[in-house]
Amino acid sequence: MSWLNQIIAVTNMNLRTVLDRSGSSLVVVIGIAGSVAVMVSLLAMAQGLNSTIASTGEDDRALILREGSDSELSSGISIQDINIIENSPGILEFDEEPMVAAEIFTIIDLKKKGTEETSNLPLRGVEEMSFKIRPEFEIIEGVNFQPGTGQVIVGKGAADQYQGLEVGNEIDIRNSKWKVVGIFSTQGDVHESEVWADLTYTQGAFRRGASASVAIVRLENNESLDQLGIFVENDPRLKLKVERESDFFNSQSSGASSVINAFGYTVAVIMAIGALFAALNTMYSAVSTRLVEIGTLRAIGFQGSSVLFALMLESMILALFGGLLGSGLAYLVFNGYTVSTLAGGSFSQTSFAFAVTGDIIRQGLILALVVGTFGGILPAWKASKQDITEALRSI
Repeated sequence: MSWLNQIIAVTNMNLRTVLDRSGSSLVVVIGIAGSVAVMVSLLAMAQGLNSTIASTGEDDRALILREGSDSELSSGISIQDINIIENSPGILEFDEEPMVAAEIFTIIDLKKKGTEETSNLPLRGVEEMSFKIRPEFEIIEGVNFQPGTGQVIVGKGAADQYQGLEVGNEIDIRNSKWKVVGIFSTQGDVHESEVWADLTYTQGAFRRGASASVAIVRLENNESLDQLGIFVENDPRLKLKVERESDFFNSQSSGASSVINAFGYTVAVIMAIGALFAALNTMYSAVSTRLVEIGTLRAIGFQGSSVLFALMLESMILALFGGLLGSGLAYLVFNGYTVSTLAGGSFSQTSFAFAVTGDIIRQGLILALVVGTFGGILPAWKASKQDITEALRSI
């Protein structure tokens, strides 16, 4: 019998006896499933957050911020500066008006659903041009706010996560009542975690005078950013910088998702170490109960290496079942599950959905197979080197 056929024969024999060792085998499967489920869930959280923030930016839009600022919250720009920017080349026009909008980005406190503590919620003061610059914007319930009034519209992510943001409700902002008149979608990006209001009304309520946080610009094409950047950054009256919107939000997403990724890998490795010892114990037990079988196989001509590879294969198959179980549970429980967390430099809550992707599942299965490999190699090596005479004496 060839070496490969020997491995197949021993593996079939081992797998047929798995049910007889169901208790110890389940310890391995469940231990590995737990490790994989934790890692997949946390990586899905990071993936969901990263996708939500990174999907916000478009290459044909630019943000203009105060020089030296790294977020909208820390930026500031005067309306006078925006009037200068409107004369820049490279800006697309709408009805003969440059597509430039001043926006205020600030934070308000509201209670999240199911809690009594308040959390930071972004409030964005916008102009009418803001909606034209963002064609993905869509009112999905109610109506848009009336300019110059204390009406607000709420992103559907914020409406899902916070109390009192249903259409028709009033919320307290700056010691006054602001009425929720609509809920909007921006195709799943970070703006769905915000509350939007009229810019001039927001300026008055927050005592911002003739100033805003940023300016958003729609470019004539993707290459127009250089024209705008040269105009803005070389004008001695302006102390501002220009960033492509997609680049800005990509940089905002990297910090939080990296922390979650690192935490997910760390916890998974710690749990995997526990699962590794369970696999070692199970495989050693399996070898000790099959000494006679292994000795008999060796006596009739089976090679030690075929026994080694067959036992390794058994351990990896058990591990693979554990990996599939853990990945499946994580997918069923968490994929699409919506939460919110503190994001980047905005110090505000961002709503997002867990995303269990194929790549994340692949990483989970790799973790399972690594545990199965290292959990089976020592017991398999012991079995392959077992003295035939000593093994047969166990009969």
